[in-house]
Amino acid sequence: MSRIPAGVVGVGRLGAQHARLLAQSDAFELEGVYDRSTARAKEVADALSVPAFAEAEALLRRVEAVIIAVPTVAHHQAAAGAIRAGCHVLVEKPLAATLAEANEILALAEEAGVVLGVGHVERFNGILLAADPWLDRPRFIESLRMAPFQTRGADTTVILDLMIHDIDLVLTLTEAPLADVRAVGVPVISPRIDLANARLSFEDGTVANITASRVALKPLRKLRLFQRSGYFSLDLAAETGHHYRRRDPRTGNAIEGVEALVEHVPLQARGGEALAREIAAFADAIAGRPSRLVSGRAGREALEIAIRITREIEEFVHVVAQDP
Repeated sequence: MSRIPAGVVGVGRLGAQHARLLAQSDAFELEGVYDRSTARAKEVADALSVPAFAEAEALLRRVEAVIIAVPTVAHHQAAAGAIRAGCHVLVEKPLAATLAEANEILALAEEAGVVLGVGHVERFNGILLAADPWLDRPRFIESLRMAPFQTRGADTTVILDLMIHDIDLVLTLTEAPLADVRAVGVPVISPRIDLANARLSFEDGTVANITASRVALKPLRKLRLFQRSGYFSLDLAAETGHHYRRRDPRTGNAIEGVEALVEHVPLQARGGEALAREIAAFADAIAGRPSRLVSGRAGREALEIAIRITREIEEFVHVVAQDP
């Protein structure tokens, strides 16, 4: 099979990793990179022995697939340009800064008949993939995602910067429609929301409690899932986890204590990089093979809920500010 000519638009910290993995991929041929900082583009391009393009349009004329890793506010312009050039597109999360922009990107991709994916890379986390065969409609989901403050990402809220990962995960774990959203949060360092908590309730009774902070001293990414058959404790950062499974009562009472009720099943994470698995899924989608790639529509759904959470928190912050 011939390799798919590909490029990266935006080679900051994450875009540079995309470029590295495209260069290593058996499915793609990295044709070059573009960044608004010509010095940064040249640095990444030289390290990978590929061209650095002075204009995104010149890169797009050379490729059939492109990864968009520019700041969120520029997602719409970059993705729309790539789709109009006939490229398959993988846009880093969130899909866009607004629902109107997301809708236009979706419409353009459908009209052009190109693959549109969204970079919710946490779906490809090795410990989540290890837990997947045991998952059976969790009814209570608790996620905690914390990171030290960085200027990168400060152009948006912590909801669109970090929490949206967990919103997407929650949506993959429940098939029921969303019934209610309750959220609180505050700005701490930036003028935007830096710390947020959201409680999502679904029509089948499932509840998700999601907390995200970008003003923590240490990074933390943990997920706990409770379902009728047991409980999962997952460390997404370390890619370690445990499954505590209810025992079949028919097994007898040879085991005493809590072990008589619950069996501990250690989980072994799949090796390799989550980002590499995401890129492989992008290639599968382009080739028409079964793929775990997060679709543009799934990315839009996560964005819609993130915006709803943001609006509720902004109203909360406004009310608090008005309180004498």
